[in-house]
Amino acid sequence: MNTQTERCELQARRERLVLDHFADETRQDFDAVLGTFPHPHYELIPSGEVHDGTDDVRLYYAETRRAFPDQRHEIIQLRHADDSVIVEFWLLGTHRGPLKGIPPTGNAFRCRMNAFFIFEGDTLVCERVYFDTLTMLRQLLVGVPPEMVGALVSGLLGQPAATPKVEAAVA
Repeated sequence: MNTQTERCELQARRERLVLDHFADETRQDFDAVLGTFPHPHYELIPSGEVHDGTDDVRLYYAETRRAFPDQRHEIIQLRHADDSVIVEFWLLGTHRGPLKGIPPTGNAFRCRMNAFFIFEGDTLVCERVYFDTLTMLRQLLVGVPPEMVGALVSGLLGQPAATPKVEAAVA
């Protein structure tokens, strides 16, 4: 950047794009959200999931909104770094549909998160999201019978549920 003015103008353009991105996600206008990236790319750090490309990200949107049709955000704070806009926010929703094979619990969640919107100049190249899985799990699993918790947790963590070993009967 040559001047402080140019830097401030770049930050303002990036911030506008991020705010539009958040608003479009809440409205579930996924064509508009996808339009904020030339190549959509999401990284969900707690689960290790990476959604890369328009088709993969569109599938991610469909799956998460099927599970949480009322998913929305409440922005807490927005910060700027040299190559990114960092957003601290609450993510909220109600588990009304299947999530990675987990039946809906009907429970609501409110989870504090951070998203790093990584830019190359004016171009958004990645949204990288950090959150505490346990915070979400505690809220989603309230009232679930104890014998189901293991399978539900495994599914939410993106791992197959452990199958108990069956010992061979001794004759």
